[in-house]
Amino acid sequence: MSTSSLLILYGSQTGTSQDTAERIGRQALRRRMLVRVEALDSYSVCNLISESLVVFVCSTSGEGDPPDNMKNFWRFLFRKSLPAGSLCRLDCAVLGLGDSSYSKFNFVAKKLYKRLLQLGANVLLPVGLADDQHDLGANGVIDPWLISFWEKVLALYPLPTGTRQLSDSEPLPPRYVFRLLGNSIEKASDRLRMPENETTPSQSNPFPARMVSNLRVTHTSHFQDVRHMEFDITGSNIEFTAGDVVMMRPCNAVEDVEQFCQLLRLNPDTQFTLVPTDDSSAPVPSQIPQPCTVRYLVENFLDIAAVPRRSFFEQLTTFATNELELEKLTEFSSAQGQDELHGYCNRPRRTALEVLTDFPHTTAELKPDYLLDLFPEIQPRSFSIASSQKLHPNIIQILLAVVCYKTKMQKPRRGLCSSWLASLDPMSGDVYVPLWVKKGSLKFPKDPASPVIMVGPGTGVAPFRSAVQERAAQCRTVNVLFFGCRSEYKDFYCRTEWEEMERAGHLTLFTAFSRDQEDKIYVQHRVKDQAKLLWDLIANKNAYFYIAGNAKQMPSSVCDALKMVFQSEGGVSSEEAEQMLVAMEKAGRLQRETWS
Repeated sequence: MSTSSLLILYGSQTGTSQDTAERIGRQALRRRMLVRVEALDSYSVCNLISESLVVFVCSTSGEGDPPDNMKNFWRFLFRKSLPAGSLCRLDCAVLGLGDSSYSKFNFVAKKLYKRLLQLGANVLLPVGLADDQHDLGANGVIDPWLISFWEKVLALYPLPTGTRQLSDSEPLPPRYVFRLLGNSIEKASDRLRMPENETTPSQSNPFPARMVSNLRVTHTSHFQDVRHMEFDITGSNIEFTAGDVVMMRPCNAVEDVEQFCQLLRLNPDTQFTLVPTDDSSAPVPSQIPQPCTVRYLVENFLDIAAVPRRSFFEQLTTFATNELELEKLTEFSSAQGQDELHGYCNRPRRTALEVLTDFPHTTAELKPDYLLDLFPEIQPRSFSIASSQKLHPNIIQILLAVVCYKTKMQKPRRGLCSSWLASLDPMSGDVYVPLWVKKGSLKFPKDPASPVIMVGPGTGVAPFRSAVQERAAQCRTVNVLFFGCRSEYKDFYCRTEWEEMERAGHLTLFTAFSRDQEDKIYVQHRVKDQAKLLWDLIANKNAYFYIAGNAKQMPSSVCDALKMVFQSEGGVSSEEAEQMLVAMEKAGRLQRETWS
């Protein structure tokens, strides 16, 4: 009997779905299957009709949108011209990764599952709906779903006669082999490449934008450091409109790179090339130049500062020779040990680099060939653009909150990208940040008569600054902004600009300073206070309503306040107010951009 083949296709925005897809791929290799793991948009979707067994692993981004590396596949699969039985020879399964605190929980996985059934595919088991809110996290759903999946697969595609399944303790071959070339002195200019073969910068070809300014905009006594940053994009061919986002891929801190190289006994100046192994069809990632130095790889590609996932511990287990370390790693890798792993890793936000220092004997066994199997790629971060291209044609501005907080760990926890950007000093010489722009989830009305109502507390105000600048330049003056922060004197971003726009008649501003009085006042309270104005704009003038900011309580509290506006001013019932909100959302007149 010949070896079975499995294709694993993933749609991933932050790398979690990719990590899960690669974990399934390793499980398949242990079951002696031929495996390919690919991003959905890297795969030629017209070949799907000739596949026999496929697993789809996908997350949901924004308000029910497919991830960026799945959008072309998504458009193709939902073509009305596809025949109903076109996938009748395909055995498949769908695993979704989501968070039930969002209204469109696992929307993409659910819709994909239904579409595959429509196209005649044989779906082996119900769609898996992993939930970050589960007591055991996403693995609370993924683990039992995978047990059922492998039972179905091995019944249909049994192991070849005379072969055995590899145990979890046996190391798998690496995806790549490092071929060392000797030492090189890397120059900073080697890291910056102008976009090639593309008119517009992209993830694979970012534009090195010069940082123009990096200014703190919160008072020095305020607990949070928020920066206003400017980047020069002259000559980039980048175009953007209000609501778009700028993408940046950060670098690891110099001291972390040095510590990593010392732990693994690597010379950071050593050059190497990467060669895929015979057991892997994965191409060398385009972000890694060939040849490359160890320093460049660790600084720009390997995510050593992230909190590692369970798969990291599963792989470390296969290298452990020390009995105590093996016992602990095995516990962290098991379904039963997830509470322990959460307490050790997730709760204190322990990084992968710190884990390596806690397991020195296992770390000593690691070979360079396995680095790309163990450490995921640093994921790009997105920031709402806080400026209008109509007002600033060659500039991109952002508002950035520098992430820094304490856990039980000795060192404060720092956001990789925010700390990296905050550390850059344009006054010390030319500083360049590779970036590109993508369409955001917020779309502003084309009709110049449509009023715009915006609720943006904190750095959530960034896309609305872009929108107000753009609309003012087009003489669209019915712009209502609700801004909230802690203190009028410590974190009232862009205050002077808002007040100038008010005087010019371009803006109506309502503020909520939560800590400036005994009773906390938030943006949702101001929304209720302005019930008459909002009802008139929404019911009589076809206004658009936008919310941007933290995904915790604020968005739902603002929506609840808006429903109360409908009830008090429109005389509708609670159920009718809810229906009005749903209708606005379907028509694109209620839009949200939130982050956790």
